[in-house]
Amino acid sequence: MENLSDQDLIEKYKASSSLEVLGVLYQRYMHLVYGVCLKYLKHREASRDAVSQIFEKLIVELLKHEVSNFKSWLHVLTRNYCLMQIRTQKHQRVEDSLVENMEYSLLPHHEYKDDSEVTYSKLDKCLEELNHEQKQCIKAFYLEEKSYAQVVAISGYEIKKVKSYIQNGKRNLKNCMEQNVN
Repeated sequence: MENLSDQDLIEKYKASSSLEVLGVLYQRYMHLVYGVCLKYLKHREASRDAVSQIFEKLIVELLKHEVSNFKSWLHVLTRNYCLMQIRTQKHQRVEDSLVENMEYSLLPHHEYKDDSEVTYSKLDKCLEELNHEQKQCIKAFYLEEKSYAQVVAISGYEIKKVKSYIQNGKRNLKNCMEQNVN
């Protein structure tokens, strides 16, 4: 199988769904996938994990798409995977920061427990209870890390209104979280 072209291997994989066939094809470019992952993710361990995850993604994605240039298509798939990982990590850090700010202001230190799933659930519930303007501004400012100017551009509200919605929304979130502390 090593002598078959990329296109032949793709056709053979689509016909049989054989992971062995896909493995031969992926093996040709695995070092390039690792290089792209390392460039974006900056950590060797995360990049090694990503190489495995991309192979798993490839199992499904290759069956869905018509691919004429596998190397280029795989590069785009890899880059998009890495960018999603970065976005997810960034989003998680912002959410963690928002939750920590809420938690520490709500719970005395000796009562603090690392029960983040419950806290995220409460935070999601409380976010849904905000009015539309506050929810839109809080999500854009804290979760999407937009500046005040960007929130103004997205929402169409005046800067004073945006600041007010964020301040009031944060206070309402805190109050809601306090009510749901038990």
